This record gives sequence, C-alpha cells and structure tokens, in this order.
Amino acid sequence: MTWLGPGSACIMDLGRLDLLQRSGVWATFDRLGYYPVVGSETITFRRSLQPWQRYTLQTRIIGYDAKAVYVEQRFVVGREIYAVGFVRGRFLRRSGGTLSIAEVAEAIGVDVTELEAPGWLARWAADVALPPSRAVAPSDWS
Repeated sequence: MTWLGPGSACIMDLGRLDLLQRSGVWATFDRLGYYPVVGSETITFRRSLQPWQRYTLQTRIIGYDAKAVYVEQRFVVGREIYAVGFVRGRFLRRSGGTLSIAEVAEAIGVDVTELEAPGWLARWAADVALPPSRAVAPSDWS
C-alpha cells in the first residue's frame, strides 16, 4: 500500500508555504495583498512511503519565466529520492489580477534574471496549459 499518493500535493503545498514563510516573503505578500496559486503540477513516484515512515520534503526554486516560478520538491528518505514533483506557480492580487514575475521580484528584492526555467519544464508548462479563466474552455472529448 502506497501512502505517498493523492495527498502528496497537499504536503507539497505545506513545503512551499514553509519556504515562503522562512524566507520572509509571506509577510511581504500579506502586506501587499499578494498570494500564490498553483498553475500546474506533476509528480513522479519512484518508491512507496509506508504509513508513519519518516521522510524529508525538500523544496527549491529552480527557475522563472515572465509569468511564473518553477519549484522542484522531493520526498527523500535518508539520501534516496522516493518521489519528485514540479510546480508552476503564479501570484495574484487579493484586489484582482495577476502579477508578473518582474512585479514579484521587485516586491521582494530578488533578481530572477539569473535563474531561467529549464527548457523542458517550460515546454511541459506550455503543453499542459489550459485557456485563461476568462476564455471559453468547453469539455469536449472529440
């Protein structure tokens, strides 16, 4: 029985929140009325975690594009990867609208120009993208 499965995305959410809080970014976002959302995510499972098995969730930013941040997250036991996930995150304003990565970078004082998203990850994001929320997106299997 695999414990690492559907709940993995929720655990990954906590890892990203922890990263934002520990870096001080969460307080800045809260003050400015910004918040993060997941646009896309994928996870690959290599081994099963058993109930109550200890593991470490490693979270790191691996790149940016004009609209999003890309995060890699690993479930690790000892020094062995059990699963790895990739997330494309965006940032929104509580007052409405999306933020560009340039706006986010300015708000938190980070230079994002030196950490471009890997090409394969940018292609993945484009391949799995859905139409914008205001566009028509019919559910048609044909």
